[in-house]
Order: sequence, then structure tokens, then C-alpha cells
Amino acid sequence: MKRTLLAMVIFAATTILAGCSEEEQSTALPAPVAMTEEAVGHYCNMAVLEHEGPKAQIHLKGYEHPIWFTQVRDAVAFLRSPEELAEAVVTYVHDMSKAKSWAHPGDDAWINAEDAVFVIESSMKGGMSAPEAIPFGTMQAAETFIAGNGGRVVRLADIPDAYVLGPVDLTAADGAQTGAHARMDSNMGSMQ
Repeated sequence: MKRTLLAMVIFAATTILAGCSEEEQSTALPAPVAMTEEAVGHYCNMAVLEHEGPKAQIHLKGYEHPIWFTQVRDAVAFLRSPEELAEAVVTYVHDMSKAKSWAHPGDDAWINAEDAVFVIESSMKGGMSAPEAIPFGTMQAAETFIAGNGGRVVRLADIPDAYVLGPVDLTAADGAQTGAHARMDSNMGSMQ
């Protein structure tokens, strides 16, 4: 009788521990994925590697591969958009304090967007020449960036909707298009 009771207790404890282990595994976040030439911006359908500045990748529930964004601003817009029904599991952004350069941040600089601080309203533009939400892993790095480029620091939840969902003027002071849009227009012109 004692052996049967002991066996039942051991079985119950093992089952409970196994259940906890499975729960921990199911809540583990996917790791950031390296950018390849196949990585295409979710909204613009352009190669992510061809754009300067910080990028973002969002891992969605039920999907094997992340969706990519040529600008962090666009990833935040995706997260805020009521039209996007897929559940985001985790969003990774480039920690620009660890980036190799503005032009090529690299694959060693990913940080969970929830852990980052963001500089908004700076003089730096993102990969699509729109205002950018520039991520940093530390407040000190963000403040150093602000000293040379202006802007202010916010957390992900505090980025104003109007900053990421509002219209963007992509023309320079002289009326010409800027950045990727100018390159795209010039390439289209050569095709005519």
C-alpha cells in the first residue's frame, strides 16, 4: 500500500514538473533571425539589406519566419495597426549602440523592442527616408545620439501613434524626392 501511494505521488510530481517544463518551452521567445538577401520589407516589398538605418523583424504566432521592416517606424505602425490581425510574439530591432554602422547595422545588434529605448524626432531618417524611431539598448547611448542629432527618448509604448501612423512628407526642401523613393523614381525613369 505504501509503495502504491509513493508511486502515485512520484507519478503526480513528475507529471506536474513535465507540464511546467512544457509550459516554459512554449513561452520561450524565438531568437532573432539573420538578415539575408531574401528578406523583403513587409509594406514596401523592397530588399531590406538595400536600406540604411535600423531594421525590425516581427515574429508572428503560427508563422515559421519573421516579417521584415526596412524601418523600425514601420514595425511600430504594424504593431499599432488595427488591420493587422496576426499576433506578434516578439519584435526585434537593431540596437544602434551595437550596430556596425548606420548603413549596415549587422546581425549582432538585435534587441527585443520591449527592452529598447527609442529616439524620435531626430534629424536622422530611416531606410525609406521617413522619420525614424531609432532604438538603443541603453539610455546613455540614446542621450549621446541626441547630443549630435536631436530628438527625444521614449519607450516603445510611448511612441506617439501620429509619429508612426501619420503621413510623411518625402520631399526635400527643393521639392525633389529623397532617399529610396528618389532612387526608385530614377530607376523607373530609366525603364521608360
